[in-house]
Amino acid sequence: MLSQRLPLLITGVAGVAGFNAFHHFHRKYPGQIVGIRPHQTFRLVGPDIVAQDAEDAVGMHTLFERFGFRSVLNCVGNCALKSCELDPAMAYAVNVQSALVLAELTRRHGARLVHLSSDLVFSGTRAGNHVETDPSDPVTVYGKTMVQAEDIFLTRMPSAAILRMSLPMGPSFNHHAGAIDWIQSRFRAQRPATLYFDEVRSCTYCDDLNDAFEKFLCSAASGIFHAGSPQAITLYEIAQVINRVGDYAPELLKGCPRVEAGPMPPRAGDVSMNSAKLIAELGEQPFRAWPAGDDLQPRDRSWHHERPADEPRSLEQIARRLYQYPARIAVANS
Repeated sequence: MLSQRLPLLITGVAGVAGFNAFHHFHRKYPGQIVGIRPHQTFRLVGPDIVAQDAEDAVGMHTLFERFGFRSVLNCVGNCALKSCELDPAMAYAVNVQSALVLAELTRRHGARLVHLSSDLVFSGTRAGNHVETDPSDPVTVYGKTMVQAEDIFLTRMPSAAILRMSLPMGPSFNHHAGAIDWIQSRFRAQRPATLYFDEVRSCTYCDDLNDAFEKFLCSAASGIFHAGSPQAITLYEIAQVINRVGDYAPELLKGCPRVEAGPMPPRAGDVSMNSAKLIAELGEQPFRAWPAGDDLQPRDRSWHHERPADEPRSLEQIARRLYQYPARIAVANS
């Protein structure tokens, strides 16, 4: 039970995975959860959210001494691909230096550590369906720093569980981060969004991820696990779904192959993941396909232009269908 590993520190609550995880655990275990966000993210405030940079060893030491954390869910990571390419030192500080700090503090305090990594440790040039033993070969600075962070935890904190995620699908705190909100922000402003036909991901509902996080925080499982949806989907198809469900102008969505995207930032190909190892560890399939529902499966590149008269489309439907799946909402409201 997680109650035996509280209080819990959740880092990186400015990101989509961390933001959703913090609110999930904060509701479930009031008074036992602390989230940290970078000092520069000053608009993200709330009870038990602390301004603290994860790469600041002195500040993090003080935080651990103050709260006595017994477990850590590490969601830190700057995944802004272009920013990382233009400023590798920043990417190293946020993604790697923070791992060095957390590995030392969790080891010293005997805390359980679950670290979130990324499918972009792969280049996507090997037909996808990646398993954990596939060699990493990232094409971006972000992916390279995530590999470095994984190596730090594998060597310095071998009892840690490392969960490689794809795109976490849920709301962001600023309504602009993450796949859904970034694409929406373009459509909402009547600006075009260009997505790729051949970048393939294993998107996962944040609700499902939160449940998996808790199970790993409670367990002694260690090493690398893939935490991706059973359904692979392209970035272009993701945008098709958002465009149609949100009832945005279909002509705002543009598509192209990665080769036409330009060199900055480099784009991965098919980085879809096989999560059989994680399923075996948990004894069940914890992830639903994103998006859930046969009616939300693009059949071709013009699918988002179809607008059936009896189909509900709105911002509310994005919250109901794409941030969460309907069955989850029904259970939560029952």
